[in-house]
Amino acid sequence: MRILGIDPGLQTTGFGVVDVAGHALQYVASGTISTTHLARGDLPARLKVLFDGITQVRERYKPDSAAVEIVFVNANPQSTLLLGQARGACVTALVSCDLPVGEYTAVQMKQAIAGHGKAAKAQVQEMVKRLLNLPGLPGEDAADALGLAITHAHAGQSMARLADATSTARRTSAMYRAGRTY
Repeated sequence: MRILGIDPGLQTTGFGVVDVAGHALQYVASGTISTTHLARGDLPARLKVLFDGITQVRERYKPDSAAVEIVFVNANPQSTLLLGQARGACVTALVSCDLPVGEYTAVQMKQAIAGHGKAAKAQVQEMVKRLLNLPGLPGEDAADALGLAITHAHAGQSMARLADATSTARRTSAMYRAGRTY
């Protein structure tokens, strides 16, 4: 199974690709998609760069599933809204070809990779390096993306089985007849 991890960001979005065979992990690729060459105020162009970049990564590496970091509210509401739009562009690029997407918080990823949810960026980088037998430290954004892919490799199957065993399916009592939901 090949998993693509995405660490969304409006200026720099990290991606990481890992192959999983049982419990064995193998590094495939990682990197970043940057929008810093565009004007800060040109949000549509920046979102297009992210969408196109994720689409190219998806087409090149042909993952079986993806994992994306869930964005929470930061101290600055405007930054949170912009980051949410960047995340939306990334998720849309992934689901546009029916790729299953798992979502994890930064705390969940750090807990899975470093053993505690308040791990520093350097700790995540070092653990990703060790888990994937990399010759050097990956960049911060790429390390987070690889960490998300590793988290999905370890937790994704268990969470899917748990969801199948429990009543987490969407309820239809609040749906319109024509299929619209609210």
